[in-house]
Amino acid sequence: MSPEPYDAIVVGGGHNGLVHAGYLAKAGLRTLVLEQRHLVGGAAITEEVVPGFSFTTFSYALSLLRPEIIQELDLVRHGFMPLMMPSSFHPTGDGDYLLLGDDHGQNLQEIRRHSPHDADAYDRYHHDLDRVVQAVQPLFDNPPPNIFGKDPEDQADVKWLLDHLGGVEQKVMHDVVRLLTGSASDWLEDYFQHEAVKGFHASSSIIGSKVGPMSPGSGLVLLFHKMGEHDGHLGSWAFHKGGNGGFTQVLGRAAEAYGAEIRLGSKVSSVLIQEGRTVGVVLEDGTEFRAPVVVSALDPRRTFLDLVDPRELPADLVDNVERMRFRGVSAKVNFALDGLPVFPALPETVDHYGGFLNIGPTIEYVERAFDAAKYGWYSERPFIDAAIQSVVDPDMAPPGKHVMSCFVQYAPYELRGSDWETERESFGDKAQAVLESHFPGFGDLVLHREVVTPVDIERVTGLTEGNIFAGEFLAPQMYFFRPAPGWSQYATPIHGYYQCGSGTHPGGCVIGSPGKLASQRVLRDLRQ
Repeated sequence: MSPEPYDAIVVGGGHNGLVHAGYLAKAGLRTLVLEQRHLVGGAAITEEVVPGFSFTTFSYALSLLRPEIIQELDLVRHGFMPLMMPSSFHPTGDGDYLLLGDDHGQNLQEIRRHSPHDADAYDRYHHDLDRVVQAVQPLFDNPPPNIFGKDPEDQADVKWLLDHLGGVEQKVMHDVVRLLTGSASDWLEDYFQHEAVKGFHASSSIIGSKVGPMSPGSGLVLLFHKMGEHDGHLGSWAFHKGGNGGFTQVLGRAAEAYGAEIRLGSKVSSVLIQEGRTVGVVLEDGTEFRAPVVVSALDPRRTFLDLVDPRELPADLVDNVERMRFRGVSAKVNFALDGLPVFPALPETVDHYGGFLNIGPTIEYVERAFDAAKYGWYSERPFIDAAIQSVVDPDMAPPGKHVMSCFVQYAPYELRGSDWETERESFGDKAQAVLESHFPGFGDLVLHREVVTPVDIERVTGLTEGNIFAGEFLAPQMYFFRPAPGWSQYATPIHGYYQCGSGTHPGGCVIGSPGKLASQRVLRDLRQ
C-alpha cells in the first residue's frame, strides 16, 4: 500500500492521461499517473527499433491538439516544438501527381493543371467546410449536455445547445447533417469532377474507421479530421520534434513540473471500491495506491468491464459498452531507408516529401481497398498515408538515411480463416508493393521493415481490437452517446471514478480535449 494517499490517480500515461494529470496537478491535487509500459505516451511514442532510426511506432502526427492546452500547460517551456508540414503529395495513379502546399495561388494552379472546374470549386469547397467547422466547434470544445438529465443545470446546457444550433444558418445546418450522416463521396461530388482531386480530399474520410469513402458515416470522419488547427489554420497538421513520442515526453515533463508523479511499469489490475465509492487501485503485483479520485484514460471497454466489476454498474451502461463498436482496421508499416524514394515525374526535388504522402489515387481505389475488410480480409492494394519524417526532422535518422512511417488500411482486427501472425509479412509485402508501383526501386532502399497489425496495437497499447480512436467514429457513438447514453460527461456511476480517454467526447487523435474536459468535471465535483 502507498505510504500516504494521493488526491487523484490517473490510470494510463497516454497523451490524454498526461494532459489530465497536468491540469489536476496544476490545480493543486497530489496526482499519480500509473503507466503499464516503460515509457509514457500510449499510442503516441517514438522508439529506436533500429539503431539510429527513430520510429513513430503507432501514432505519427499532431492533428487536432487544442491550442489552449499548449498555453494552459505551458508546453513550450517544456520543449513543445511542432514542425509544420509544408506539403501534401498525392500520386494520381497514372504517373502524375497533386502537390499542394501553403501557397493558395500555387494550389489553385496545381489543381487547374488537372481540372479548371475543380480549381474554380476549390475555394467554395473550403468555404463551405470551414463554415460547418465553425458551427460545430463549440460542441467539439465543450462537454455534451446531458439530454437525459432533469436538474436545472442539465436543462440550461440543453437550452444552450438548442440556442446555438438555432443560430446556425439554414444551409450550414443542412451541411452539418449531411456530413454527420452521409458519405464523403456524396459530399465531394457536389464540388469536384476530377477523380484524383476527389480521391485526395476523400483520404481524411476513412482514417481509423471501418468505412469506405462511399459509406454513410465517412462524412463524419472527414469533418472530424478538419477540426484540427495549428497557428490558426483550420485543418492543418504537424509533426513534433522527435515524433509523437517527443510530444508525449513534453506532456510528461509538464505534468511533473506541476507536481504530478509518474510511475512506469505499473499496470493497474483493478479499481478499489468500497460502498460504491472509489478508494484507490491495485496493481498486478498486488501494490495498492489510495485516492478518493481515480480517472481511467483507457478505452471504455477497459474502463467499465476490466478495471471494475461490471456488477458495480447499471445494466444498461454495461450493455451499451459491450455493444460499442471498435473493429480496428488500421495498421502501420514503418521503414528504415537507405535514401529517399524517387518519384519518376519529380526526380530532382524532395519538396514533395515535406508532409503527408497520400497513396489513394481515387475514391474508387480506396473503396475497393475497403471491400476486402467487409469480408474479413486485408486489402490487396491498400490505402497508405505516409510520411518520411526524417525530411522534416533530420535527427530521426542517420545522415543520408530516412525513416518512413506508413499508416495502412484496410487491415481488419479479425481475419477470416487466418490470423495476423500468419499474415503479417504478406500484408507488409502488399503495402511495399504499392509503394514500389509509385516509387520504382523502393524495395532496394529498405534497410528494415516493421509491420504493426491491429493485434499488435491492442497488445502493446491496450486499445481494444486495435481501434486507434478507442471506439469507432459512428454517429451512435459520438457526442451525447460517447461512450454511452447518460455517461458522456466523464463521470461514471461509481462515486470518484472518472474517464478521460479517447473513448469519451470528442474522440480520438492526438487532441488532448478528453483529458482537459474530464479534469474540469473532476475539479468541479471536488469543489461541490
